[in-house]
Amino acid sequence: MEELNDIQFQILDALYFVEPFSALLQEVDAPEAVIKDELRILIDRDWVQVMEFVEEKGDYLRTAIYDADNMQQYAFLATKKGLLVHNGY
Repeated sequence: MEELNDIQFQILDALYFVEPFSALLQEVDAPEAVIKDELRILIDRDWVQVMEFVEEKGDYLRTAIYDADNMQQYAFLATKKGLLVHNGY
């Protein structure tokens, strides 16, 4: 099983519920660029899903396509796989 570093652990710890990128910046003890890089790794591993607010639904929905250069436009949520890894850390 792949291991988590401290930043990845902090990110997953913050994503038990849907959280916007701005909340991650406040909750994770790392520079913005590092958080973005680690978040991309977690997304690639399918441990975090990207969520986009859809006005018509009035809710966040999972999106498969996102702009990695503009992470601040999205919210994020740990997946079941991500939570299992986080809880086993």
